Amino acid sequence: MASQTVSPAALFRAMRPRQWLKNVLVFAVPLSAGSLFHGTVGLRVGVAFVSFCLAASATYLINDTVDRAADREHPTKQFRPIAAGLLSPTLAVSAAVALFVAATILAWLVRPALCWTVVAYVAATLAYSLRFKHEPVIELGLLTSGFLLRAVAGGSATGTPISKWFLIVAAFGSLFMAAGKRYGELVSLGKDAGSTRRSLAGYTTSYLRFVWALAAAVTVTAYCLWAFEVGATPASLPWAIWSIAPFVLGLLRYAVDVDAGKADAPEDVVLGDRVLQIVGLIWLILFGLGAFGV
Repeated sequence: MASQTVSPAALFRAMRPRQWLKNVLVFAVPLSAGSLFHGTVGLRVGVAFVSFCLAASATYLINDTVDRAADREHPTKQFRPIAAGLLSPTLAVSAAVALFVAATILAWLVRPALCWTVVAYVAATLAYSLRFKHEPVIELGLLTSGFLLRAVAGGSATGTPISKWFLIVAAFGSLFMAAGKRYGELVSLGKDAGSTRRSLAGYTTSYLRFVWALAAAVTVTAYCLWAFEVGATPASLPWAIWSIAPFVLGLLRYAVDVDAGKADAPEDVVLGDRVLQIVGLIWLILFGLGAFGV
């Protein structure tokens, strides 16, 4: 193992910038309300995005510090900077504290409600990393809460009312991705899955298939109801209702990767699947036109 060094490049890599993509969920609420470009809303949501990136990176550093011994036995996680000895645990924890403080200060400057949302996200993530990550089902719930709090943050940052259908879409869509992530790990690691991540010993592939199939069904149903709610905004054409088609296609396309056991890293699926990106762009255009009443 390489000797521990203080490397800015290693620290940045340990912050997992590729996973910042998940934080675009903070734009969902103001986008769906058609208020993203009103006044300072866009600026507030942009700062919320930065705040969540800092907070998420803080939790990644803590998680990788706690898991460094287990990560060294993992086929891919062994290359993470802390596990590989490129970043000392002391520096990682110090950086995590600094990132958390910066995230909460930024969030408080935007709106106290956003600050409490960030704190809740960090608390849930630390509970996962330090205690519950080895508990089947409970850890799925905590993974899901992380995605959900990102989505709620857009409303917290701007005071925008949050649709009940949006919350259901965000919650069960998050569960769909979390179950797909665990399914991918279980398939890729095979019989060694339980030794690498103890919670996987409590799952079977058939159970995780049931979870993500159930979550997908609820997500699609709730999205249809949400789209009709957004479509009630006066517009030249029923854009939001039409967005149901690319939304379902995008979910089905993502499910191809889940079923193949390749969705253990959701950000890699999104960044690596050009067809999924095109379908997602079409959905965003249609939904945006409906939300803004074009």
